[in-house]
Amino acid sequence: MFHGKKIVVVMPAYNAAKTIERTYGEIPLDLVDEVVVTDDASHDETVEIAKRLGIRTLVHEVNRGYGGNQKTCYAEALRLGADVVVMLHPDYQYTPKLIAAMAGLITDGPFDVVLGSRVLGGRARRGGMPLYKYVANRALTAAQNVLCSAKLSEYHTGYRAFSRRVLESLPLLENSDDFVFDNQMLAQILYAGFEVGEISCPCAYFEEASSINFGRSVRYGLGVLGVSLQFYAERRGWASFPIFSPGGRRLPSTRPPVPA
Repeated sequence: MFHGKKIVVVMPAYNAAKTIERTYGEIPLDLVDEVVVTDDASHDETVEIAKRLGIRTLVHEVNRGYGGNQKTCYAEALRLGADVVVMLHPDYQYTPKLIAAMAGLITDGPFDVVLGSRVLGGRARRGGMPLYKYVANRALTAAQNVLCSAKLSEYHTGYRAFSRRVLESLPLLENSDDFVFDNQMLAQILYAGFEVGEISCPCAYFEEASSINFGRSVRYGLGVLGVSLQFYAERRGWASFPIFSPGGRRLPSTRPPVPA
């Protein structure tokens, strides 16, 4: 428990055998109640290492994509009774040492969602983010802020913390199973009016850290702009999209029974 709230860290994994032990080793287990790894049909020893470390591990027999993996993560965290869920990539690109700070901004307020920003404090390039990715990040973020009437420093971090209420109320099952899931989720959060905070986060780019190639980056960027345009059109009543529908499909959110 952390400030009376149950904290669950989820790690959507794909071929993370070289980094998962290092990542797990820095999670503050004195504050975190559960750690969950969901493996998306990796071809390496990710599952074996996770189980050796004693981590609760769920395995997709068929690759479902980054978004599909997150859906499994969040559904399991809700099933375990999480009050706060922190998504941490197991590739050690983001430091686990910020988990307490991110969770605290939710347990004690004033935020419903906290993002670990690589841009705040000018850390992205120092951490090795390629120049083309940095420029694309800044350009896409600027466009998204205009279309979504927001002022976030970046929309593309994979280090995020959510309150239970956020995960229960968003129609996450309407979202893509691919990388654009992250941006659909942020658009849903902004559309629903949740409070979003950011914290400066150092990042590390190295050979073992996961990263999508240039071609997929282009497709991701176009998808991101598409999501923001949908947000803009939905807000103005010009169109209606399932990802913003109040009746959209949600994750199951049954809490575990309380011991007598």
